[in-house]
Amino acid sequence: MKESVIRLFENTFREKPSLLIRSPGRVNLIGEHTDYNDGFVFPLAISYAVWLALLPSTDGTVALHAGSYNETASFHLDNIRHTGPDWLEYVKGVAVSMQGQEYNLTGWKGCILTDLPIGSGLSSSAALEMAVAMAFAEVSRLSFDPAKMALLGQQAENSWVGVNCGIMDQLASACGVADHALFIDCRSLELEPVPLPQDTLIAILDTGIPRSLASSDYNTRRAQCETAARFFKVAALRDVTLEKLQDNIKLLDETVGKRALHIVSENDRVLSTVDQLKKGNMEAVGQLFYQSHESLRDLYNVSSPELDRIVEAAMSSDGCYGARMTGAGFGGCAVALVKKEAAEKFSEQLLQGYQSKTGMQAKILLTSAVDGTKTFPVG
Repeated sequence: MKESVIRLFENTFREKPSLLIRSPGRVNLIGEHTDYNDGFVFPLAISYAVWLALLPSTDGTVALHAGSYNETASFHLDNIRHTGPDWLEYVKGVAVSMQGQEYNLTGWKGCILTDLPIGSGLSSSAALEMAVAMAFAEVSRLSFDPAKMALLGQQAENSWVGVNCGIMDQLASACGVADHALFIDCRSLELEPVPLPQDTLIAILDTGIPRSLASSDYNTRRAQCETAARFFKVAALRDVTLEKLQDNIKLLDETVGKRALHIVSENDRVLSTVDQLKKGNMEAVGQLFYQSHESLRDLYNVSSPELDRIVEAAMSSDGCYGARMTGAGFGGCAVALVKKEAAEKFSEQLLQGYQSKTGMQAKILLTSAVDGTKTFPVG
């Protein structure tokens, strides 16, 4: 990827880039849809990433070529409007958010390549946002505070792009720690890196169906959670205990109650997962994974037939501790914890099992946890 993005820059702009940025995607081990409820999540930065090669400019223009779309587009920092290709709106949104914090930004020209499957729920948008924030910080000689830049990336997606995402994706991409998952409190933004077992691999299971949770569906679920929080007179569902919810759930609209039950129980599952992982009890972690999937399927209604089939295939394959859908939902990927020694057999059985259930070909991405967004020398 490094050499490819450099070549793409040279072919596009007929110059050499002065800086490279690598911004990883993320997979969430457990804690789905809890982030915008001020809850707990447990993601890691993965070894698949957005790569950005760039060169500062002096005319206040940001010109960007997206290799995945073979498109070049630009905008001026003094006149940012909602025009141009959709992918550029994430770049503009970061610029607008940073300008809103009174950062004095310098323009640049750049090329983007990624090996992240687009639309698979691995946070390609957050990876792009953090790469762009790092680019502006570097060329404008600003400090890159990962947590602060994550918040600005979230603001870009909320206010400019129009998706009311939580903070998890940007934090994981910006703050990842090699060989660790990040236990994140989405209210305080406190991070605790938790070591991952050396004999366990993270398997990302791509259904081949692009994630299709529309903004309206995502925002509807967020609104339902807010309705439940108002009922309990709390700032967010993070503040509701499972006991209190179960005592009052019949007073809620049935759908709102189901959404709330997923969020409250999922927060408990995140805490339990972190505890069991620290104890090395991978069987218990695997059980919590599948409980999370059932909750997302039956209470939050964001799974899909393909996600259900790939999780079933994973759970019946050798060496799998547990599996669950990951990401916003309705397609995309699942995640599984797999014994390293059984990875080859697991992969073979998973691919066969999924194809026999669906007639479709899955893809398996085996990954380790990597560091968050960082720069690299061109040479």
